[in-house]
Amino acid sequence: MNNSPEEINLDELIASLEAEARKEFAADQEPAEAAGQEEQIPVKKKESEKTKNQKTDSRKKASVRTQERRHPSSAPKKKRSSSIKRELRNRRILLTVVLLILLLLLAGAAGSLIYLKRGESFSYLPKPFSIAKEFETGTAAKENLRADPFAKKLCVVGKDKAYEGIVIPARERGLLLNLSNQKTVFSQNAFSQSFPASITKLVTAIMALEYGNLNETVTISEEDVNLEAYSQVCGFMPGDKLSMDQLLHCLLVYSGNDAAMAIAEHIGGTIDNFVKMMNDYAASLGCTGTHFMNPHGLQDENHYSTPYDIYLILKEAAKFPEFTEISQLSSYTVEYYRADGTFVKTLLDSTDLYLTGEATLPKNVTILGGKTGYTNEAGYCLALICQNAYGQPFVSIVMGAVEKEVLYDEMGLLLQVIND
Repeated sequence: MNNSPEEINLDELIASLEAEARKEFAADQEPAEAAGQEEQIPVKKKESEKTKNQKTDSRKKASVRTQERRHPSSAPKKKRSSSIKRELRNRRILLTVVLLILLLLLAGAAGSLIYLKRGESFSYLPKPFSIAKEFETGTAAKENLRADPFAKKLCVVGKDKAYEGIVIPARERGLLLNLSNQKTVFSQNAFSQSFPASITKLVTAIMALEYGNLNETVTISEEDVNLEAYSQVCGFMPGDKLSMDQLLHCLLVYSGNDAAMAIAEHIGGTIDNFVKMMNDYAASLGCTGTHFMNPHGLQDENHYSTPYDIYLILKEAAKFPEFTEISQLSSYTVEYYRADGTFVKTLLDSTDLYLTGEATLPKNVTILGGKTGYTNEAGYCLALICQNAYGQPFVSIVMGAVEKEVLYDEMGLLLQVIND
């Protein structure tokens, strides 16, 4: 088939147009592919870097785990270090608190010691005063309750010392001593010699406790009851039999002169020998103003003592538990048989009106022991060891009062200040 020129040109034209179109399309595609490749390159780089970092982290973690397996103690090192620091800090705090407490306790103890050494007392009430502990240490055995008084602290009394509210007639003797701090509270004529009357029986009692046996039997003799008329007696008769303990009660509670004579004759063999024992004993205590002529205190011009010497004697007597026990009784019933077998029972009241309730003690004052005395020449006398509300012991002595009521009034003036 023969193609016309027009037809040939048309085919060529179409082919040429298609070729140009393909070239243009290819030219347009090349920049786009190049741009796409440029965008993909950073992404791949980022992904590569991320992967690299992940691998690095994995290697580090693996290294740490390896180190933990090789050195187990290194893993919690920081935690342990922090725990140790906390523990040390807590220990330091605890130690500081303990040291502060110890310092406070030591300071308190030192302050209390100084306070007590100055003779002061605390406001609370301590345990009841033990007279034996005041003068002795060690066991309470009878033989351990006696010692040389010069080895103990004594109250030192000088010239007269007044105290507000205490007024005693100038002719009388008065003394008030604090045994806790050995201080003189009041003193008037403390070294003036005077007749002690039945306060003498303090020494007689000490001799009975020192040299006698309280369970042994004593037979009353004719000499024991041969006393001046109207003297204080228990009513014994020759041949009566009593124990030394009964006689001691009659001596201290009722102040029986016949009891004093019976004790003296039994202990000393004779009255004169017993009186010598009394004077030797008083001298051993340092009683320079004392001299005895009999065991009961009935009047004799050569029978005398002083308030200060009586303090020394009373302090010594108070070391015997039997003395303090008996001398606090308000009464005593003595039972015994006469020589003919007759049974006798006698109630004896104390000569101390404080104990019988006929005189009133000042508030918060307790009697621990003592002795009364009276003769026409001596007047009314009273020597006491008392305890105040704080457990402190005091010796109070009045000698030469003109009447019994005056004696207790004046003693009340002394005792009312021991709680000041």
